[in-house]
Amino acid sequence: MSVRMRKKKNLVPRLAACAALLEDAPAERKGSWRALFPGKERLALEIGCGKGKFTAATALQEPEQALVALERVPEALVMAVEKAAAGSLSNVRYILGDADGLAEDFAPGELDRIYINFCDPWPRKKQAKRRLVHRDYLAVYSSLLKSGGDVIFKTDNAPLFDFALEEAAAAGFRISGVSRDLAASGIPNVTTEYEEKFMALGTPINRAVFTRE
Repeated sequence: MSVRMRKKKNLVPRLAACAALLEDAPAERKGSWRALFPGKERLALEIGCGKGKFTAATALQEPEQALVALERVPEALVMAVEKAAAGSLSNVRYILGDADGLAEDFAPGELDRIYINFCDPWPRKKQAKRRLVHRDYLAVYSSLLKSGGDVIFKTDNAPLFDFALEEAAAAGFRISGVSRDLAASGIPNVTTEYEEKFMALGTPINRAVFTRE
């Protein structure tokens, strides 16, 4: 999902006020992220956290899991970090950046799970390699996941979902939990702000799990 947002007032001081939850030099954490979260059973990454509703709710519902959230838009990131700060969440950290830098920020096999929610579909054929579910990105995710780790993918875009299933198979993932109407599936689900808008319109949400074997 491509998001264009108005510039937020006092962006820098607002981020500074939440500095304890921000990682300004994520590459320095490579291979040692778990040390930030002693006692946590799993380490997960969310790619493109947006305004952070999913991040905060997931961190609250799964206190045994540590969650690192990545967002490239500062105006969205500040809202996400403020949600976590307001909830006094200690099992989440945030990175300002994008998926192209993941191999510099995380070590091979360091992650248990990756969440990708409603990424930009880049609909033109020549834009395929920019999709976060292209096999090139999936190969990076596979390298960062431990054996048995997974990618949980959600989208409202049916063509992108079909593309993701093909790319995940090509990248060697085992595909499970495929749903083309998540609301009707009975699968437990934490929603994003974007997702709730489309569910209210009756737009079906697609979901699948890609597991590294």
